[in-house]
Amino acid sequence: MEFGLWEKYYKEILDDFGFSRPGDEASAKLLDEILSTEGCLTLDELGEIVGFSSKFIVFGAGPSLKEHVQLLKEDYDLKEYVLVAADGATTALIEERLSPDIIATDLDGNLDDILIANLRGANIVIHAHGDNIDKIASLTPYFTSVLGTTQAQPVGNLYNFGGFTDGDRALFLAVALGAEEIILAGMDFGDIVTKYSRPNLEKDLSEADEFKKKKLMYAEKFTQWIKDNESVNMINLLD
Repeated sequence: MEFGLWEKYYKEILDDFGFSRPGDEASAKLLDEILSTEGCLTLDELGEIVGFSSKFIVFGAGPSLKEHVQLLKEDYDLKEYVLVAADGATTALIEERLSPDIIATDLDGNLDDILIANLRGANIVIHAHGDNIDKIASLTPYFTSVLGTTQAQPVGNLYNFGGFTDGDRALFLAVALGAEEIILAGMDFGDIVTKYSRPNLEKDLSEADEFKKKKLMYAEKFTQWIKDNESVNMINLLD
């Protein structure tokens, strides 16, 4: 999605959630400065790394995730797919002895597991927004093979492919990398959150608060946008 089109949705999100555009821009500027010093990937370089396939699996952190991982391990040759974990879904993959090729994160998942996956070869797509500027500052230098994204106007080394939550941004990233087929695993878009989505959750599952429900509504909306507007075969394992 081009930024000119995305900006319309972005303004709607800012108004709906009360987010600060200057805050998003400050976080993006900081991430760009860090990546300029530490080094980062371009989209073309990431494309070369994962260019072994045009088939992707995007793992969300919904309640169906573990069931879908088991199904995929039993019925699919996962070597044929680029595996993309949306933030906290990384933990479930590590539990199942799988290593994602890409992790899309705003750094609020289980950071130990994301670091482990990075050490095992996962490329990290770090997303800057106004609420995670402290984590951008303190955590970004620990990762290697990083591509930076923003939900505001792209600056410097950063990209904006469209999307709002880690899950639907991972889908837009897959499209940008030339995906022809995307399987959605653990992408429930429902009212239940998991320990993978919220690492501090006391139980495995809990009802989402109104803020999270609204975010999931946007995630589902943008997923449908991809189905309607991009030349990609999208398969949701929930269907």
